[in-house]
Amino acid sequence: MEIVYAAMVLGGLGFVLGFLINLVGKYFHVEEDPHINEVVELLPRVNCGACGYPGCKEMAIALLENKVKPAQCKPIKKEALGVLEAYLKDYFSNKNQA
Repeated sequence: MEIVYAAMVLGGLGFVLGFLINLVGKYFHVEEDPHINEVVELLPRVNCGACGYPGCKEMAIALLENKVKPAQCKPIKKEALGVLEAYLKDYFSNKNQA
């Protein structure tokens, strides 16, 4: 019978904590710029760190903040580099017009 009580306590505790995690997730949710994921998709996504950033997402954020040049990404292919540069050129021209 003690095992049943222990299971009920752990189940109840799990339910309450799960509910609290859900509430905290909704309350502290942060909207992220959708352009970041678009730039990450244009990068090779190998997270090698050769650019000086810990991963492709951080590199994408730096690109959108105009802190680095796309050519700083070492494993990117030339065709993809051209597409990325065109995307960033369009991004910055639209941003400057707004």
